[in-house]
Amino acid sequence: MKKTLIAGLLLTALASFAVQAQDSTNASTAGNNGGWTGSGEFGFASATGNTRSQNINAKLGLSQENDQWKNNFFLDALRAKSQLKVVDTSGNTVNEFNTTANRYDAGASVGYKFDQRSYIVGAARYEHDEFGANLWQGVISLGYGYIALKDERNELSFEIGPGYKEYRPANVDIVVDSVLVPQQQSTQNELVARGLVNYKLKISDNTSFEDTFLMEAGSKNTYLQNDAGLAVSMTKKLALKVGFQVRHNSDVLPGIKKMDTLATTNLVYSF
Repeated sequence: MKKTLIAGLLLTALASFAVQAQDSTNASTAGNNGGWTGSGEFGFASATGNTRSQNINAKLGLSQENDQWKNNFFLDALRAKSQLKVVDTSGNTVNEFNTTANRYDAGASVGYKFDQRSYIVGAARYEHDEFGANLWQGVISLGYGYIALKDERNELSFEIGPGYKEYRPANVDIVVDSVLVPQQQSTQNELVARGLVNYKLKISDNTSFEDTFLMEAGSKNTYLQNDAGLAVSMTKKLALKVGFQVRHNSDVLPGIKKMDTLATTNLVYSF
């Protein structure tokens, strides 16, 4: 089913691009590229000396909105290494430069508008996280979307609908003959209710704020994620963005924290 979920995500994206390729011949959308916009983010930090650490995060996003479509696609990656004190087989404490974060996720949502405010939306999301509450998780859903507010400064939209989720909880280390051995967990699946709230605010000509709240609620686990970001434009294409992400799982295995946070400072290129 893991491959099925990934295939569903790809099919959602490909189906939208196929339809948009056909619509691009329409003269009414040719002038503004069909409403497509995109951005790429990149952040890197490195420390040496008494301590060593490296971390990198990157994001790619594409969105489209016109009279007929409201689509979004994203791809995120996070990787970090840090110097840690560990005890070797001889009982000596040594410093090792180990990976401490390795996560990537991708998602797509395709919305077909009934009018200027209402639309039906199909969404898919897949995530792989070697150090999170779940090793991987994938969700597909179909729902209803509504643009509650849209003017020159503000935009507020909601999405809600049923979905299907499949995931594998993180491995748990068990002691076997005084050695920690990773124990692989079985794959879980459940029906979920997906909800999404997105708010955008144009504070000034060069400053904007965006907050996106995602909920995937099921009987076994409820996943919540909130992404907030403040961007300050330096040119028409380049901006500096600070972001804060909170991720929460209601049900995790012993020894694993329910909440993860991530603070970033990235350079953004818009296209």
